[in-house]
Amino acid sequence: MTSLAFLPPDPAVLSKRDMIVADLKDLIGKDCILSDPRELTPFETDGFIACRNLPLAVALPRSTEDVAALMKYCARYSVPVVPRGAGTSLSGGAIPQQDAVVVALTRMNRILEVDLPNRCARVQAGVTNLSISDAVGGDGFFYAPDPSSQLACTIGGNIGMNSGGAHCLKYGVTTNNLLGVRVVLFDGTVIELGGKALDAGGLDLIGLVCGSEGQLGIVTEATVRLLAKPEGARPVLFGFPSAEEATACVSDIIGAGVIPVAIEFMDKPAIEICEAFAKAGYPMDVDALLIVEVEGSETEMDAMLKSIIDIARRHGVKTVKESQSAMEAAAIWKGRKSAFGATGRIADYICMDGTVPLSELTNVLKGTYDICARYGLRVANVFHAGDGNMHPLILYNINDPEEAAKAEAAGNDILRLCVDHGGCLTGEHGVGVEKRDLMRHQYAEADLVQQMRTRDAFDPQWLMNPSKVFPLEGRQR
Repeated sequence: MTSLAFLPPDPAVLSKRDMIVADLKDLIGKDCILSDPRELTPFETDGFIACRNLPLAVALPRSTEDVAALMKYCARYSVPVVPRGAGTSLSGGAIPQQDAVVVALTRMNRILEVDLPNRCARVQAGVTNLSISDAVGGDGFFYAPDPSSQLACTIGGNIGMNSGGAHCLKYGVTTNNLLGVRVVLFDGTVIELGGKALDAGGLDLIGLVCGSEGQLGIVTEATVRLLAKPEGARPVLFGFPSAEEATACVSDIIGAGVIPVAIEFMDKPAIEICEAFAKAGYPMDVDALLIVEVEGSETEMDAMLKSIIDIARRHGVKTVKESQSAMEAAAIWKGRKSAFGATGRIADYICMDGTVPLSELTNVLKGTYDICARYGLRVANVFHAGDGNMHPLILYNINDPEEAAKAEAAGNDILRLCVDHGGCLTGEHGVGVEKRDLMRHQYAEADLVQQMRTRDAFDPQWLMNPSKVFPLEGRQR
């Protein structure tokens, strides 16, 4: 598909393939460089499987010093570099070019320091999201961002895409929980931004790096915020007769000044898919489901739930099911957290990531159904309703080129719909390859030029994760 094209490989780089591989092995060790096509195959794509490319080589550094040596070498010979975490990106952010070296940080997986008095932890970029909470849970703390892939996805990837998760409604996304980063720039220079303090002086360069999709440098370490576990937490299932009533309920909950820790939406197809997989006890006689979680003391949770249930009743709620035990709470979340994997059991899918104002949820959801119906495709909707981050899963057959093209076109139309209703192209998955050609639908040319100038300041040769984020006919390496 033309919209998923990459910049053509540089013949000068490809002609030096053997030299580059040999030099990289000398730099960081033979066991840290992969070059055989069979070894490269696992790195040809990420969670966005619609596009694949074998890279020139894969580097598996063990330290910031290794990464700096790799970057200095690649800058010298103008070799493109693609940073990679666990490969869970859903927008093609880690898919390589044929002349690129993938720098995979999975071996840099140590928690370097836990500082409970200052409520932070310093970790290497290859540490998985969930392992941070596991490490500090016994002391009554946790790391708040919780993307559905948190068991596998890494902190470096979370920073690249500014990942969120179900609980971002109350606790924010990665940028709200990031205190400092160690970054290797394109020429091998190592810089430190922020630290343990709650706010760093000067320009907010941490905010610039977070969400930059590996285009400004490679994050090798991060200092993240730790939060005290709440006194209690209680998820509740709300079943509604229609998706419209459920989304209207979400808007009214937030409008009433009630802020749960999470509000998740699932429509009828998503309910059926997730229940068949997780056996979570979801009601099957409803067309839409909300999972609303509140936390605090028993008194606080009771008061919040009373207000939420009153609002839900005004929207014709059919089922209200409060979790009565930790096991029931885990089952409720297992269904939601398994949504993407459960959907993958029955069909190929493209997961979109548009974000809209809460007042537009109902209109955009209806428009999503209309778009998919026009293309003759099925869609399952499961998303972070509390902050308007929509994740329609467009089902299709990846082996049918015509159907794959329809799925891509439908996804593009949905993202345009989100922008047209006052939203944006991405809430947490990033732009990557998937949304690159839609950037001009959201941004004026002057806006894009300013963003690209910022990239120029960090990476003048455009070697860092090229072919991503910005339209190819824009600034190129």
